[in-house]
Amino acid sequence: MHAIIASADGRLTWENVADISAANNEILIRVHAAGVNRADLLQAAGKYPPPPGASEIIGLEVSGTVAELGADVTDWSVGQPVCALLAGGGYAEYVAVPAAQVLPLPDGVALPDAAGLPEVACTVWSNLVTTAGLTASQLVLLHGGASGIGTHAIQVARALGARVAVTAGSADKLALCRELGADITINYRDEDFVERVRAETGGAGADVILDLMGAAYLDRNVDALADGGRVVIIGMQGGIKGELNIAKLIGKRAGVIGTALRSRPVEGRGGKAQIVAAVTENVWPMIADGRVRPIIGAELPIAEAQRAHDLLASGEVSGKVVLTV
Repeated sequence: MHAIIASADGRLTWENVADISAANNEILIRVHAAGVNRADLLQAAGKYPPPPGASEIIGLEVSGTVAELGADVTDWSVGQPVCALLAGGGYAEYVAVPAAQVLPLPDGVALPDAAGLPEVACTVWSNLVTTAGLTASQLVLLHGGASGIGTHAIQVARALGARVAVTAGSADKLALCRELGADITINYRDEDFVERVRAETGGAGADVILDLMGAAYLDRNVDALADGGRVVIIGMQGGIKGELNIAKLIGKRAGVIGTALRSRPVEGRGGKAQIVAAVTENVWPMIADGRVRPIIGAELPIAEAQRAHDLLASGEVSGKVVLTV
């Protein structure tokens, strides 16, 4: 089969590699498309190795059709269209994945678009709902509102009945966020999100903040929190070390939580199997009835993976970037 290989200098090329097959508890998927994530850019640069035992090939989500079933897999059929959450291996013609991480194709979603759903859907549901406990009428602040995660999170939060505030860096991106249902849109280049959130809430602040920036926003996120609020950090684009004022955190009875999806085990409490099952049960019906839709900002042939990475790194694209095989 063929797959994208990262050279020592981080450049990506489409090359012939060894064929793979499904282990007893796995499904072999013939890949139709693969979603592109910032973790993929880090892995290509040698800064984010896959978890032990995972494929060294880049790629955390795919869509395609079932090509082979492992001996212990009974709930799927060869030829069935699916999408899947991966620990690695997605930038290839075939990928083997634990059956518990495979999802049915959502109703009404084309195969290429479905490749942009598993990672964002599992990230958003596990963090906003399972970890932060977002409920109707609460306010969630989403940094990077026009990103793949942000565009999905806006829609899911609105479907749950929550109010949504977002930050983004351009008028076009903020317009997209409003179209998707954001109530409060903040251009971080010329507005202070702490002041704006306080103004929009009568000084109360946000109940939940989903943060991609990490250290750069740590102190200001705490300032923007409501009493009893939760900051969930899922990215480190703004650095890995920041200063936290514990007195402010205690005064608000608030929490700062860091999470990761790729390194979780398949089974067990909080494992990928549990998250995938929750997404299938709760998010897929939102997609079927039109409350949530995949936002695809660019679709390129997989041989142009390098251009796709450059596009995502540029910050010029909104929504997901997808590679078609």
